[in-house]
Amino acid sequence: MERALFTEYARRYKDTIFRVALNALGSPVDADDIVQETLLRLLEWQEPFESEKHVKYWLIRVSLNLCKNELRVPWRRHKTLDDANAIPTFDNPNYSDLYEEIMRLSEKYRTVLYLFYFEGYSVNEIADILDIRVTTVTSRLSRARQKLEFQMTEHMEECTNE
Repeated sequence: MERALFTEYARRYKDTIFRVALNALGSPVDADDIVQETLLRLLEWQEPFESEKHVKYWLIRVSLNLCKNELRVPWRRHKTLDDANAIPTFDNPNYSDLYEEIMRLSEKYRTVLYLFYFEGYSVNEIADILDIRVTTVTSRLSRARQKLEFQMTEHMEECTNE
């Protein structure tokens, strides 16, 4: 890939790749590693991209695949959110609680929630990025919302009982 084009893509999408990786892995250090590996793959990529949208989809897909590979490593299987210590700071304290609850969802639910609400992708776009059917995205979003609502209700009950 041409250096100037690579530099532009890296500047434009590095934050998006980081957020996607942080969402998937829960660790800013691991997310940085995924950003670097994704950008290295972009630098080595020889095929032309069809459009700007195609570049972004490709980068997100590559980063998610790298995250899945990282999660397959045996030592990561026993890691918890507390181990990662990766809860970002938010202006509104309620967002921290929400983030913690989202991170407790399984990866397949976290990913669709993140892409839909935080990155602003449509259901059709998420289906393209994740290479799954639109109905699968819709059902995962629905289940994720239900699970999140249940978790938040439990969390609120625990807080009021303390």
